[in-house]
Amino acid sequence: MQIIEGAGAWTPLADGAANDWVEHLRVPALSVGTYCIPAGGLDNQSPHTEDEIYVVTAGRAKIVTPDGTTEVGPGSVIFVPAGEEHRFDEVTEDLALLVVFGPAYGSRTPGR
Repeated sequence: MQIIEGAGAWTPLADGAANDWVEHLRVPALSVGTYCIPAGGLDNQSPHTEDEIYVVTAGRAKIVTPDGTTEVGPGSVIFVPAGEEHRFDEVTEDLALLVVFGPAYGSRTPGR
């Protein structure tokens, strides 16, 4: 057992940083981290090779995928399958996301 302190908590960004990603836990089958985007910020991520779950712990925004656009806020849980285009848009309040990747982030090569 391991308690993951600070996972999903908003962290003020370093001067000049657009967004912040911190990985808290990595084992072969999954990884857990926190992704923060400030109000008015831009999310420029690319599709991942792993399945992903976002849990919104703070803030408000819209998530944009090929299936459409949906407003999200605290308590929203979002599943994004591997390879799907997605981004957070119209971030109106500092956005903090608990992120779970399966398997661990970056462990799959494209096409697998």
